[in-house]
Amino acid sequence: MNPDALRGHMDALLLSVLEREPLHGYAIIEALQERSGGALSVPTGTVYPALRRLERIGHLVSEWATVGGRKRRTYRLTDSGRKQLEGERSAWREFASVIGSVMQTDVRSSG
Repeated sequence: MNPDALRGHMDALLLSVLEREPLHGYAIIEALQERSGGALSVPTGTVYPALRRLERIGHLVSEWATVGGRKRRTYRLTDSGRKQLEGERSAWREFASVIGSVMQTDVRSSG
């Protein structure tokens, strides 16, 4: 998938992946790949800065945990993050509907 297509949607994707359970960074990347059927391969250089930014603005909190015998920073949604995710989903449905309307094949005859 074209990386430019993700621009503006990374926050929603990360919040969505973290909605179910707290995860560490690499598990988030794996979840994005799995939930997209392998279409999303997001580099760590994109994910970690976004996670830190979402934490700074209060949508996520992180803590150190031992996962698989290794110490990793895990991230989880805050109430603010859940509210933001609801807004992101609503905006996405509206966006997809509008773009879908434009991209739909015109079945009317031209003349």
